[in-house]
Amino acid sequence: MLFEYSTQRLLLKIIKPQQADQVLDFYLRDKKLFEQFEPERMENFYTSNFQKKVLSFEGNMTAQGSLFRFYVYEKHNPDRIIGTICIHHINRGFFSSCEIGYKFSSACHHMGYATESMQRIIAIAFGELKLHRITAWVLPDNVPSIRLLGRLGFQFEGICRDYLLLQGKWRDHAQYSLLSDDYSSANGHIQ
Repeated sequence: MLFEYSTQRLLLKIIKPQQADQVLDFYLRDKKLFEQFEPERMENFYTSNFQKKVLSFEGNMTAQGSLFRFYVYEKHNPDRIIGTICIHHINRGFFSSCEIGYKFSSACHHMGYATESMQRIIAIAFGELKLHRITAWVLPDNVPSIRLLGRLGFQFEGICRDYLLLQGKWRDHAQYSLLSDDYSSANGHIQ
């Protein structure tokens, strides 16, 4: 597995703690948007020091092969993060599966960047990592994310009641999955 991949317009990188200021800038630009979809932030989350610790932790998880977080950059602006995609909860053996999570700056919505970068990460998960199944969780009213998963070939599997505590309230989440066989039958190209 490489630490940097490219697509037609984007760079996808696993980054080091020294780039914590880039991560902090990414989160601060869309703080209100991201906080709608994620658990409450720790008090010091919006600090460079906290982001350094997260990047260090993720680096250790990457070394163990249990998590791979790629930060997404436009090729013409390789120092400004516009998104992130994380393959996590990687299970080998009988499960051969992972979960995938993603978020993109609001300034980059409706540009096809999420689709382009997710296609690359899915190819890595099934090709290089040889996984069988990718699961994605999404709020049932998050229509843009549901449309993205549909474009990528993910199938709706059901609703998990009270799956995640968001903003002090338990929220249901829809479960979607993509299997390596689905990916292969599309001749290696997700539509």
